[in-house]
Amino acid sequence: MSRDSRYDILFEPVKIGPITTKNRFYQVPHCNGMGHRFPKAMAAMRGTKAAGGWGVVCTEECEIHPTSDLSPAVEMRLWDSSDIPTHRLMTDAVHENGGLAGIQLVHNGANVPNYFSRMPPLAPSDMATTYRHPLQARGMDKQDIRDLRRWHRDATLRAKNAGYDIVYVYAGHNMTLLMHYLLSRYNQRTDEYGGRLENRVRLVREILEDTKEAVGDTCAIAFRFAVDELMGEDGMRWNVEGKEIVEMLSDLPDLWDVNIAGWENDSLPSRFGAEGSQEKYIKFVKQATNKPVVGVGRFTSPDMMVSQVKRGVLDLIGAARPSIADPYLPNKIKTGRQDEIRECIGCNICVSGDFTSTPIRCTQNPTIAEEYRKDWHPEIISPKKSDASVLVLGGGPGGLEATLALSKRGYDVTLAEASDELGGRVVLESRMPGLGEWKRVADHRTYMIAQKPNVETYLNSRLTADQVLEFGFEHVLLATGAAWRSDGVGRSIIHPLQATVATILVSVDHILKGGVVDGKVVIFDDEHYYMGSVIAEHLRDLGHDVTLVTPSTMVAEWTENTMEQRRIQQRLLEKEVRVICAHSLSVVGDGEVTLACEYTGRERHIAADTVIPVTTRRPDSMVYDGLMGKSDVFADTGIKSVTRIADCHAPGTIAMAVYAGHQFAQELECEVSEIPFKRENYQP
Repeated sequence: MSRDSRYDILFEPVKIGPITTKNRFYQVPHCNGMGHRFPKAMAAMRGTKAAGGWGVVCTEECEIHPTSDLSPAVEMRLWDSSDIPTHRLMTDAVHENGGLAGIQLVHNGANVPNYFSRMPPLAPSDMATTYRHPLQARGMDKQDIRDLRRWHRDATLRAKNAGYDIVYVYAGHNMTLLMHYLLSRYNQRTDEYGGRLENRVRLVREILEDTKEAVGDTCAIAFRFAVDELMGEDGMRWNVEGKEIVEMLSDLPDLWDVNIAGWENDSLPSRFGAEGSQEKYIKFVKQATNKPVVGVGRFTSPDMMVSQVKRGVLDLIGAARPSIADPYLPNKIKTGRQDEIRECIGCNICVSGDFTSTPIRCTQNPTIAEEYRKDWHPEIISPKKSDASVLVLGGGPGGLEATLALSKRGYDVTLAEASDELGGRVVLESRMPGLGEWKRVADHRTYMIAQKPNVETYLNSRLTADQVLEFGFEHVLLATGAAWRSDGVGRSIIHPLQATVATILVSVDHILKGGVVDGKVVIFDDEHYYMGSVIAEHLRDLGHDVTLVTPSTMVAEWTENTMEQRRIQQRLLEKEVRVICAHSLSVVGDGEVTLACEYTGRERHIAADTVIPVTTRRPDSMVYDGLMGKSDVFADTGIKSVTRIADCHAPGTIAMAVYAGHQFAQELECEVSEIPFKRENYQP
């Protein structure tokens, strides 16, 4: 297929100082939970993106000195020359696949606890660390400033030695030392590095000049800067100090990488913002500098990308999450296959890898972080091992991914779905407030499967174990999902709750399927992810009196890992959903429920006509159990394997279901070791 000429502009080269990119696709720095701990996996992930057509591929944050130790987060380090071989893995992987490699050097100042290095954190002035650590950062003296400049320059030279093409000076996301110098609420100095804006910009200017003097003849110098913090007068504002800073430093860096702070605003979940939401804050930068500008906006539409360039908003299309969801996004546009792009859904499950210090994962792309560990590729999969046929029961996210990947391997696949629509839980959940883009998980796979001649799809086909035995498929995959419990059993409730005449118990599935409820609603959220809050928001929008109760000290506690928690709780409060934290549901009475404090056990009673427990799900194992009960006839019926995956095996996230489907397809008829991935153990 040939490229649509409308998108030719995206494949124009862009000059950045002494280097030139091959196109406008720019993977901005993003964390991945691998960094210095799993460097081979990290390098393979970055190299795959370069192979997918990204003209520039950058690291995550890279610590320049032990006083900027981000532990327990797993980032990159360039403390001394011993770190260079780790970086060579990445630059070699990127260069071998035709891309330019960028490194985001950082000192995080008061944003780090230095748990590993055990060194006092640094800040422009004495202050508390910005996270909830029981320690303070010490205000830097003039020698500290000289040391910081030296550390940054030395790290810059090491970066050049490691093969990087672009070196970052980083003042963004509310969490870097240089950003803290720019902000008057952190910078209380009275010398030439504090006070008026020109003084607060001084250290940034000096480090930019140091960096350019050190490697500017061979490496491009990028400045990553957050032009707005969405804090009003208390923070950086794009049309006040943000604009003034850009004008002061206008032509000093070779590239402006601009965004908004903090990270939760920059990587805004789709539940709270649409594609291109940063434009109104960053669009002024192009008019204030002659240097190229890169920015992000969770861009997945090539038309939106072209618009950004033609309207003079950006020169380079920056991406973190879209490059994770589809590392081959540029090449798909280049070859006229834009309909095949796995579009980011903005769920931010990728971000959770950084917060949990584990390798990144993605709802849309199950191969991310497995490029080295399992030799998985986002577009290429090994051919089938035999002419065996596969029956997949269940067209939810796991079944769809398994069907698609199996068909790519060349297997003949029959997909049987009990309902009249493919997508399973994704279709239902995407109808809830803010989750519309999540339907992309189903849409991408149903579209791709429809192009496969070796897949037959049957809707409204609820099969029994006996029917499966009659068909004679060699391999049977069960992805039949799970159902939400309505009795409340989960983490906090051990014994099933009993409904009364006046107060009924309703399952989450009843709501997801469009069911109605009566009266005052109490939602008991013991799952701690998104479901309790979206149900509360949905019912409140319908006019119900809603109370959300959770044993946690906050609503949707786990969403701190996806940077959604604050916005979720804020939205519920704004919609006047009553929130009761640190309480468990103990008794369902007539027209009321009894809550018990998690700490004191004291009870309280609140009115309730309907109770919706958001606790756990029961796997649908009926067909699996029926088949395994007749395993003695498998040989006679031609069945070689029966496997259950995803929610009907162990209920989890949509990302886990997609991963399970892909894993089944990758491993079918292949030899798999007991530990099915490569480990990066230290070898003396």
